[in-house]
Amino acid sequence: MTITMKHGRYAEDAKPVDRNAVAIADALSDALTDTYRLVLKTHACHWNVAGPMFYPLHQMTEEHYTDMFAAADVLAERIRALRKRASVKPARMIDGLDTDSDADPTADEMVRGLLSDHEALSQRFYALVRAAEISGDPVTADLATERAAFHDKAAWMLRAIAA
Repeated sequence: MTITMKHGRYAEDAKPVDRNAVAIADALSDALTDTYRLVLKTHACHWNVAGPMFYPLHQMTEEHYTDMFAAADVLAERIRALRKRASVKPARMIDGLDTDSDADPTADEMVRGLLSDHEALSQRFYALVRAAEISGDPVTADLATERAAFHDKAAWMLRAIAA
């Protein structure tokens, strides 16, 4: 089998970048940033949770940050497949994270904070599903649907704990 290259590049590399793909990649980059932010926040809760809910929250947060860390790679790879640079916005990643406080939030405060973030990220992914479907990008729509389902389930579990 012979693969012929024109001018040292695959022919598909010469295609112009679709403007819809750029908008979808930008939305994916925002979701990637928010995912990393929630990984950091969830990991901090994992390390610092205390009290009667320690063990179940410690276990659940480990499951959540492990899933989201792996998902971040998938999101970044999809951005690259859309021919954009995968990157995060560091300032937005740490916005609102309590990095300077010596006081630990209570387990209930941690749960409510994580719940709010999962709900917000789920909504971001629902919006991405709609945008991807309008753009004729079923791969991104499927990816965003999967991520929304994860965040919906995480929110449900956290809501049950907070009840």
